[in-house]
Amino acid sequence: MAALMGSLVPELQRLLEKDPYLAPFEQDFQRRYGIFHHILKSVEESEGGLDKFTKSYLTFGVNRFVDGGIYCKEWAPGAEAVFLTGDFNNWNPFSHPYKKMDFGKWELFIPPGPDGFSPVSHGSKLKVVIRTRSGEVLYRISPWARYVAREGTNVNYDWIFWDPPNPYRRRHPVPKKPKSLRIYESHVGIASPEGKIASYKNFTHNVLPKVKDLGYNCIQLMAVMEHAYYASFGYQITSFFAASSRYGPPDDLKELIDVAHSMGITVLLDVVHSHASKNSEDGLNNFDGTDNAFFHSGTRGVHALWDSRLFDYANWEVLRFLLSNLRWWIEEYAFDGFRFDGVSSMLYHHHGIGEGFSGDYNEYFGMHVDEDALAYLVMANYMIHFLHPECITVAEDVSGMPALCCPVKEGGCGFDYRLAMAVPDKWIQIIKELKDEDWDMGNIVFTLTNRRYGEKYIAYAESHDQALVGDKTLAFRLMDAEMYNYMSVLTPLTPIIDRGIQIHKMIRLITHALGGEGYLNFMGNEFGHPEWLDFPRKGNNESYHYARRQFHLADDQLLRYRFLNDFDRDMNKLEEIFGWLSSPPAYISEKHESNKVIAFERANLLFIFNFHPSKSYADYRVGTEKPGKFKIVLDSDAPEYGGHNRLDHNTEFFTQNYSHNNRPNSLLQPRSLNESDGQPRGQLHTYFLEVYIPSRVALVFQNMDIQN
Repeated sequence: MAALMGSLVPELQRLLEKDPYLAPFEQDFQRRYGIFHHILKSVEESEGGLDKFTKSYLTFGVNRFVDGGIYCKEWAPGAEAVFLTGDFNNWNPFSHPYKKMDFGKWELFIPPGPDGFSPVSHGSKLKVVIRTRSGEVLYRISPWARYVAREGTNVNYDWIFWDPPNPYRRRHPVPKKPKSLRIYESHVGIASPEGKIASYKNFTHNVLPKVKDLGYNCIQLMAVMEHAYYASFGYQITSFFAASSRYGPPDDLKELIDVAHSMGITVLLDVVHSHASKNSEDGLNNFDGTDNAFFHSGTRGVHALWDSRLFDYANWEVLRFLLSNLRWWIEEYAFDGFRFDGVSSMLYHHHGIGEGFSGDYNEYFGMHVDEDALAYLVMANYMIHFLHPECITVAEDVSGMPALCCPVKEGGCGFDYRLAMAVPDKWIQIIKELKDEDWDMGNIVFTLTNRRYGEKYIAYAESHDQALVGDKTLAFRLMDAEMYNYMSVLTPLTPIIDRGIQIHKMIRLITHALGGEGYLNFMGNEFGHPEWLDFPRKGNNESYHYARRQFHLADDQLLRYRFLNDFDRDMNKLEEIFGWLSSPPAYISEKHESNKVIAFERANLLFIFNFHPSKSYADYRVGTEKPGKFKIVLDSDAPEYGGHNRLDHNTEFFTQNYSHNNRPNSLLQPRSLNESDGQPRGQLHTYFLEVYIPSRVALVFQNMDIQN
C-alpha cells in the first residue's frame, strides 16, 4: 500500500541509523506508515480536514444550537429506526424519529420553543430508542453522552443532558510542557482517609496542595471516564465522553484541572481506548442491536481475560469516535495529554496473552501485529501533537514495541514517553526472592538503564498495579505486619522497620535518578502507605476500608511515615533544581558486586548507593568526570528522613587528578572499615579524602565548582 500511495516514511533513515537492527523490517515501517497516510488523506478529502473530523462531538450526540434548537446525530448502522425520548416529550418513545442518512447515520432536529428556549432543558433525562431489524425496541444512552449518573439504588446509569446556563470558565493559563516529568498517579475516589467515594472538590482543596508540596509537576488522573463498576478501577468504560459523576459534576473536574494549572501542575488523563465495558443498557455494547457497531464481531471482539469488548480500529466511525474523544478531553476539560492504557493489548491480535516478549524483533512485526490498531495510535498521536503541541502522550506497553516513542515522520507511533514496566517487576522479584547480601548490582543497573535509544521512558518503583489487593506495595513487602505496631517514633526502631525505611528511600531515588526521563509515583506510596488497595465489592461486603488513602499518616509528626514523605519531597525538589530527568542518561562508573556499591553521574551530580546491609566504607574512591569541590545535597541517612545521622554535611570533598573507573578525576574514600580488600594502599593515600559511606545509604553530591 505504501508503494501504491507513494507515502514513503519521510525520515525513516534516521530511525534506522538509531537502530540498524530494524533495517530488515523497513517494508513493515513503510506499510504501516502507508496505512496512516491513507487514513489522513481520506480525512482531508472526505471529512473537511482533521480539525473538523476530530470535533465530531459538536454534531454527534445531542447539541444545542445558538437559536435554542436541538440537533441530534447518531451512528447506528444496524438500526431499522431511531427515536429520541426523555423528559422533554414525557417519555413518548416514538414521537421524535430520526431521519436516516448515508453510512448508517441518523439525524434529528428539534426546533426551539415559541419563547426561543431549548426544548430539552439542562438536567433532563434522555434515551435513544433503537428499533432493530428484528423488531426489538432498545433504550440506549448515546455513545456521545456528556454526563450520566446513577440515582439512588438504580443499577443502570441515566443519561442526563448537560447544558448549564453558566458553564465553568477557566481562570488560569495552561502551564508549559515540563522538561522533567514527575507524575503523581491519582484516583479521585480514594483520595481521602474517609471510607467513602471522595469528590473532585476534595481533591482540589486537599490533595493538590500536597502534590505541589511534594514537588510533583504532573497528575495522572485515573478512573475519570465513566465506568459503571467502581471496582474496575476505571478500566471498564461505559460512557467515553462523560466524566465520572460519582465524584461530582463536570464543572468540579474542570475546576480541579484549572486549579492544578494555577499551581504549574500538568494534568494527564488515563485514557482507555484499548477496550470497553460489555454493558449494553448504559454502555456501547450492542448499541444498535448488533455486536459489531463499534467492535469486532464474534470472538475477535471480546478480550478473553478482561471480559470486555474490542474496538474495530479499521472502522471509519470508530476512528471518528475515538479521535474526537481525545479532542473532547483536551478542549472541553483542558487535560494536557494522556496515558494510553493497554497499548500492548491493542498492538497485537494475541493481545499479549501468554506472550513473554523476549525482545526478538520478529515479535514486533508480522501477521500477529494489529496494524489497524497501530495506525489508530499513530493517528491519535499525530492529531494531538498537530493540534496541541504542548500535550503529552504516554504509552503503557509491556512488549517493547520498537519506535513506539519515535516521531511519526520517522515511522514511529509518536508517543512522547513509554512506561518502564520492567522496573517495578524487578524490585518485587529482588525483594521476594533474594537476601540483601545477594542483591545483584549489575542486574539492578541493567534493568534501570535497559531502554531503547532515542525513546523516553517513565520510570517507577511501583504504580497502582502493585498496590491492588492480591499484591503488596514495596513498603508492605519490606515491613509487612510490623507497620501496624512500630511506625510510631515512641516505639523501638525494629530491624525490620529500619531496613524497610532505608531500602524504600534507596529504591525510589535510584529509580528516579537512573531509570528514565520521567518518574511516576502512585498516590500515598511516597510515604509508604500501609496495606493494599481494594474497592468495595461483594467479596469484601462492599467495604471502603481499603479504598482510601490515609494522608494523615504522613502529617503525624509521631509516625515514621513522615520520614519517607519528606525524603520523597526533597528528592523531587532536588530534581527540579538539577533536572536529571531531562539530562542525558547517567554515566555509571561503578556497580561493585561484593561491596554492593553503585555510583553514577547525571546532571552534574554524583550519586552513590551502598546497598550492603551491614558494611560501611571509608576512603572509598569514586570516579568523577570533572574536578571540583563536592558537597552532600541529599542523604538518605539524615535524621529528618529517619536515618542514623552518620555523615557531616558540612564536609567538603575535593577531587584529585587521579583516574579511576575510566573517569579522569576521583573522590577517594578508603575501602572498608570492616575488612581489607587486599590491595596495596600506601600509594593511594596521597589522593584519598576521609569520607565515610554508611551501609544502606543513598548519597547525592553536587560539584560546587560547576554552575547548574
